[in-house]
Amino acid sequence: MNRCTAWVIGMAAGTILSTAAHAFDRGDPDAPQWREAEVELPVFPQPGNLREFYVSGATTHKFAIDTTTLSVGKDGVVRYVLVVQTSGGATNTSFEGIRCESGEFKIYATGHQDGQWVRVRQSASLSDWRRIENKPVNRHHAALARELFCPNGTPIRNSAEGREALRLGRHPAVAQP
Repeated sequence: MNRCTAWVIGMAAGTILSTAAHAFDRGDPDAPQWREAEVELPVFPQPGNLREFYVSGATTHKFAIDTTTLSVGKDGVVRYVLVVQTSGGATNTSFEGIRCESGEFKIYATGHQDGQWVRVRQSASLSDWRRIENKPVNRHHAALARELFCPNGTPIRNSAEGREALRLGRHPAVAQP
């Protein structure tokens, strides 16, 4: 299967899974509703725990996950600390989650240079689940979801599986380009 065909199949499967997940959330009132687990902020990332991952040839930023913070909640959300080093020298740190079934991500907190977390206010748009878009430049959430933590729209089973995907540069269940 060539790269283009794999991409088209992946996009179609993702759309179907996303539509099904949204229908489940809004559908039958007697069906069990998804509930997000309570989230505790992790320890601030240490440089030795960061594992870089590839996003795109179109970006000059460096992206890394603190592997000690990678987890999969009982709610099916993959949570992690993301560290982005921009080409201009700035470092952006955030604690985030990906909901694989719906193709969405959420930012729980942002990190400050003093090593402290600041929770995103509930009223802020960042505190909402947002659709993951596969943009050419800022596609880090798409790379995390599609290539590492949500193979075929399903969350990784545990943090060890996620760390292995990061080590390999892709999840073993994701077709090679």
